[in-house]
Amino acid sequence: MLQRLFIAWIKARHRVGDNPLFAPGVVLYRAGMPTAFTSELFVFLTDLRRHNDRAWFERNKERYEEHVRGPALRFIAAFSAPLATITRQLIAEPKKSGGSLFRIHRDTRFSRDKTPYKTQVGMQFRHRAGGDAHAPCFYLHLEPGNCFVGAGIWHPEPAVAQQIRAVIAAQPKRWQAAAHDRAVARRFALDGDSLRRVPRPYPADHPLAEDLRRKDFILVGELTDREVLAPGFLRTFSERCRLAAPFTALVCRAVGLPF
Repeated sequence: MLQRLFIAWIKARHRVGDNPLFAPGVVLYRAGMPTAFTSELFVFLTDLRRHNDRAWFERNKERYEEHVRGPALRFIAAFSAPLATITRQLIAEPKKSGGSLFRIHRDTRFSRDKTPYKTQVGMQFRHRAGGDAHAPCFYLHLEPGNCFVGAGIWHPEPAVAQQIRAVIAAQPKRWQAAAHDRAVARRFALDGDSLRRVPRPYPADHPLAEDLRRKDFILVGELTDREVLAPGFLRTFSERCRLAAPFTALVCRAVGLPF
């Protein structure tokens, strides 16, 4: 009974319609199901890096479904409940396409690198008002030896970046607390691209000059492969997102979005 209610709630919340994940007999996630990833996740991604071509991927597609996409979708579904206790403005959508899980296929149209597949797993829990990767979000990156949690906004439009800089300058104590608090600094650091100079109208010697130069306003916190594979990883990720929530909230409100 509880299982049926949970699946009905997920369908209603995410409007997944006829998503094959919810075909009869298929259980995406229910309370008590394991949400941890296994070492096969990293084995597959390592193998994919060595054999990044369509023929190899087609021969190993069942491995991808079993050890990568399936566990990732279950993790996203399971994260929906703890995420709702942090904010109801960021959403977890466990869909094979168009949801929180980034597609494995690379866009090679404008790249010299024509390898067809990404060799990492990306999950973005974006703001319900934003429809792409440039929306405020929590983010999870899984890659052998390079796993991390992200929070904030990546590559915003110049006008949006200026809105955030205006808040940094107008509310420096609030910004400092959200971005540089000691507890935050133990787990996260500001990361991303920056301008060469402090943009106008801010002086070059502004006390927060380094932050005002930023083009990305994101906190990044490293994860070990062992942490990702631990049974309690869902709780670990949820706690990291909760720690980064004041920063993400500040970014949201700076650009006129609720949190």
